[in-house]
Amino acid sequence: MSKLAQSVAGASAPPCCPSLTERELTEEEAEIAAAMFKALGDPVRLRLFSKVASHPDREACVCDIADVGVSQPTVSHHLKKLREAGLLLSERRGTWVYYRVAPAVLSALSGFLSMRD
Repeated sequence: MSKLAQSVAGASAPPCCPSLTERELTEEEAEIAAAMFKALGDPVRLRLFSKVASHPDREACVCDIADVGVSQPTVSHHLKKLREAGLLLSERRGTWVYYRVAPAVLSALSGFLSMRD
């Protein structure tokens, strides 16, 4: 499991990094944040992440989110990258895979980008 996944995947995990305005990042914090943003840096991955995060049940079947203008194998590749980065969790139910945003990910992202005094 990646450092990012260890930092943000668990429900009790603290956000990966302090706010950018709070203090200078350590080398490890910068690596974690960079991995998170690298995974979200692709437009297709960002759309897939958004589709899962905004889904009414906060989880989505791959069959409900695959309409992003690329082939099914490409969708699977991008979902795998999001899982490897610790941003999404997946669960197979019968023939379908369901995805949900890993706990603490959204708060980690928003906390990192927030302006704190």
